[in-house]
Amino acid sequence: MTEAAAELPAPPEQARTVFGDRFPDALRYAGLLADAGVRRGLIGPREVPRLWERHLLNCAVLSEVIEEDVSVCDVGSGAGLPGIPLALVRPDLRITLLEPLLRRTTFLEEVVKLLGLTNVTVVRGRAEEMVGSLPQVDVVTARAVAPLDRLAGWGLPLLRPHGEMAVLKGDTAEEELKAARAALSRLGAVGATVVQVGEGVVDPLSTVVRVQVGESPGGVRAATRRAKAARANRASRHSGGGGRRRR
Repeated sequence: MTEAAAELPAPPEQARTVFGDRFPDALRYAGLLADAGVRRGLIGPREVPRLWERHLLNCAVLSEVIEEDVSVCDVGSGAGLPGIPLALVRPDLRITLLEPLLRRTTFLEEVVKLLGLTNVTVVRGRAEEMVGSLPQVDVVTARAVAPLDRLAGWGLPLLRPHGEMAVLKGDTAEEELKAARAALSRLGAVGATVVQVGEGVVDPLSTVVRVQVGESPGGVRAATRRAKAARANRASRHSGGGGRRRR
């Protein structure tokens, strides 16, 4: 049985500034996370009291490192973090929420419709299986999905030449980046840094790992072959009745 959610706290004053005209929609989204998000197991009930600072604002300030009028793929979007806060504060972005689980994509589609997010598309799928199926994007985002080296293997092949992966990380960001540098280089990364964003909005600041790729992102062809093989294997299992779809 799902534990009852705590009462949604009042939004901090910074939320009105960050979300601007879309603040009422940010309120609706926070309410959905605190209610349906908890009931459906998308977030834990203990996260409700800190939804604004730890989740919505923490994700919204990622917009500080994303250029104008670019395409974004939010890998492993889950409950829509960071993709939906980004869409609210940056209507210029074209955002794809990529998520493999049906119950989560159902929730995301409901949120997108309710909030009228015309700049957002929901796609059900695994990043490692979508290379070659999804159009390449300018920016890949993620939050709390996987260690950086593994996440890069999923996300960098989705990028256009000279694209960037900008992912929210915690206190171990520097250590993760150090451990992942060899893997990033093999995948075609030409630069990687750790930056902090959200000055005057969130405390502590949000930590972002930025990874840039060059003209020909390495590993894309291999990733495309793996994605095709994974899709074929999944289709074979389903047609034979030997596998269960994740929900």
